[in-house]
Amino acid sequence: MQTWNDVIRLANHGSPAPDKRVEKTDAEWRAQLTPEQYHVTREHGTERAFTGEYCEAHEAGLYACVCCGTPLYDSRTKFESGTGWPSFTQPVDESAIRYKKDTSYGMTRVEVLCNVCDAHQGHVFPDGPPPGGLRLCINSASVKLVSETQKA
Repeated sequence: MQTWNDVIRLANHGSPAPDKRVEKTDAEWRAQLTPEQYHVTREHGTERAFTGEYCEAHEAGLYACVCCGTPLYDSRTKFESGTGWPSFTQPVDESAIRYKKDTSYGMTRVEVLCNVCDAHQGHVFPDGPPPGGLRLCINSASVKLVSETQKA
């Protein structure tokens, strides 16, 4: 189970290498993604609060990266944060996501990215529920819900 100290360590020193990498040209990403998905995942954008498809979703399954299909979050770790974005307490695996220090907009935060294709997911904060205390605040546009038995 990851904690805030683990997140800071990974943001400062790097995440474990993924088993594979997916790299595409900008034109390939634009052809594959909707304009909102492209803005969020490739331009590090944010969807408006309470507007995302998965904000209030409760279906069981895995949330995979919309860009490369890598499973990133399990619905069993999803919780109602009241923030307007889907929130998770943990990634499915330590190597699934990458943490990066983000100093945009005059503040310091920790960005969450898909470790396989570098798609922006959202940010992580230390105000989640016990025992790990993490709140991975994720844009719906950056993920797709798949069944637990379906390969992403």
